[in-house]
Amino acid sequence: MQQEESHVPLARSTRRRLVVAVTTVLTVTGGVLSVLPVSAAHATVTADTTAADAVLMPFLKDAKLVDAGLTGFVTGTDDSLDKRWTRYTDGSGSGYSNRTYLRSTRTGDYLVFVGRWGIQQRNLKTLSSSDVFVGDLPGEPRYAGSAADAVFTTVETDGVLTLRQHPEGGTARAVTGLPPGAKDLSVAPATPDDALLTFTDGARKKWALVDLAAGAVHEVHERTSGSTGGDVAVSGTHVVWTENDATPNPAVFLLDRATDAVRQIPLPHAYASDLQVGLVGGWVVYGEAGGLTSGDENPLHAVTAYDPGTGQSVKLLDHLTSSAAAPDGLYVRGGSVADGEGLYKITTGGDGAPVVTRVASAGAPTKVEITGNSVPAVVDLDKNGGSTVLRWDLSRSNVEARITLRHVRTGKTVVVTETHPATPSVTLDWDGGAIGDGFEAAPNGAYTWEVVAAPLNGIGPVATAEGTFTVTRKTQPHDFNDNGTPDVLARDSAGRLWRSDTYFSTRLNDGQLTQGEDKALVGGGWNVYDRIEATGDIGGSPVGDLVARDTSGVLWLYQGNGRGGFATRTRVGGGWSVYDRVTGGSDVTGDGRNDLLATDRSGVLWLYPGTGDATAPFSARKRVGGGWGVYNDLTAAGDLGGAAAGDLIARDRDGVLWLYLGKGDGTFASRTRIGGGWGPYTHLVAVGDADRDGLGDLVALSPTGAYLYRGTGTWKSPFRSRQVTGLDAAGDAQQPVV
Repeated sequence: MQQEESHVPLARSTRRRLVVAVTTVLTVTGGVLSVLPVSAAHATVTADTTAADAVLMPFLKDAKLVDAGLTGFVTGTDDSLDKRWTRYTDGSGSGYSNRTYLRSTRTGDYLVFVGRWGIQQRNLKTLSSSDVFVGDLPGEPRYAGSAADAVFTTVETDGVLTLRQHPEGGTARAVTGLPPGAKDLSVAPATPDDALLTFTDGARKKWALVDLAAGAVHEVHERTSGSTGGDVAVSGTHVVWTENDATPNPAVFLLDRATDAVRQIPLPHAYASDLQVGLVGGWVVYGEAGGLTSGDENPLHAVTAYDPGTGQSVKLLDHLTSSAAAPDGLYVRGGSVADGEGLYKITTGGDGAPVVTRVASAGAPTKVEITGNSVPAVVDLDKNGGSTVLRWDLSRSNVEARITLRHVRTGKTVVVTETHPATPSVTLDWDGGAIGDGFEAAPNGAYTWEVVAAPLNGIGPVATAEGTFTVTRKTQPHDFNDNGTPDVLARDSAGRLWRSDTYFSTRLNDGQLTQGEDKALVGGGWNVYDRIEATGDIGGSPVGDLVARDTSGVLWLYQGNGRGGFATRTRVGGGWSVYDRVTGGSDVTGDGRNDLLATDRSGVLWLYPGTGDATAPFSARKRVGGGWGVYNDLTAAGDLGGAAAGDLIARDRDGVLWLYLGKGDGTFASRTRIGGGWGPYTHLVAVGDADRDGLGDLVALSPTGAYLYRGTGTWKSPFRSRQVTGLDAAGDAQQPVV
């Protein structure tokens, strides 16, 4: 018979649990049932865990243990029908089909390959094989299971079902003692001496043991009525099993094979759907599978050993995914916070207490770890549409993660919490907004970040990671607190200057420019000025500045401090009363420094090139040209036309708006008509990029409202249709400041 080693998809086999995968729950007829006391649980017994010399087997991270033997083990995964046989010593092995099983005697291991027309049993010590014929036609033998060195088949003749044992190198024989009427027979390993037989007898479901040496059925018991299934393990002296009786709170029972006496093992009251049990020496071992990926804490997640004689219990591992028994111990695919994920072997030490040894490492932690991050050293919020994705990688996803970004200078923070992300990572798609208590955008400058990941399953400590980055944006002409968004300045009747931040909310229709909730007082005494103009950076700092002209014609520079306020004023010079219009915030000379433009009362336009020096911010004026007296408003608009130079907007007395494209040498091209109807506006403010799309925008203020004209980047039609804003144009008797 050709052995079946190919990766042909076959029916998925039932998963092995701590000792054997049997979906039955056992009871005892004629036994005495007693419940052990729970007060002695979790006593001071300790497990000896050794992690040295473990073989690295990374595939174990995603694999579950199916069978375990003396020389190796078999694993499978949830997303594959294939299995893998692996040696303990070096991690080498081979892949096989799903219907491959590992069976063991006290001295050797066997791989059993089940095919449609035959079963092959391979002795892994001698590499010899034996074949057993099976088929699916009436009267042909069918595979019933395997245990130790024997394959079991059933044959039905004239309505009588016979169970046959096919030992390696021996003669097949009928198993004696099978109860009359037994149907639906299934055989699985129990101990090196016995196999576990499950069957139905009429309407009743039963189990029994098969003496492998004698080929005889013995110790027949009946399943509990109404039980929905559970796990079972057998030793030479005891049988342990679980029952849930259609409830999420399982019970564990222990049978003394010598007396048929049964008693209940005390468990923490907790939910369980896959509680696995095993026997190691005189100890009962149990644990609820799936704890590593669970989203809830559960005391049953821990692999726990219980001593029925003393009532003492000891935690062996923090969790398990799967496990199987071998003649030399109990193997568990699980993990501990101290030693990580891997394959562990549980045996008894010299004092009879459990000893846990790590056989293989999966190369993965059991505790939550933050394994890496994608946080750039510099976050440029002018790129990628003003948004940056910050990501932190986790060892697992069943966490509650808290991300905190903190601006070093101001202490303002962004805090985001994510619970059980879909992938083992947490991300923050950050556009620089929502920092502090209101809607203020994040300031530029140095930041710290902290990520705290708390395991939802309670396994292991909280994981933390920290780092730094710097936020940068290009300077905005009306940004005085260095956060990349325009600010609104207003002066009240008492001469006090107020600042309000703005933000562009994308949640409202096509977006809306909205004023921040809190106004900040800049200072008093500003009623001495008859003209205040935002100029962008002219003093050499990376934030916006102001120039203010007093009633005697002296121009003063207020250099922005980046915190929404200004440094002590610096005298620029006198004689500025000759100008009726002053505007700044554009680089019209192409040297990278903002310049100032002013028209005198005879209609001549003058250019004051910026120097970048706060002590002498402008060089000598240059005459641009005459005829500008026809305009009642001038606005240095930055780059509207797509060229490198700054542009100029002018409104005539008929309310027509004109665009003068800058040439980059301090002069302008011939004007282009933008449109009419601009007369009702009292102020036109080139606020910079208000909507974070990389294009310059214009705010128009009137006694009845404030409007945003978003830039298009096209000089022939530089603005979209106006949008209503959430800006307070002249509330609280305040006058807007340009």
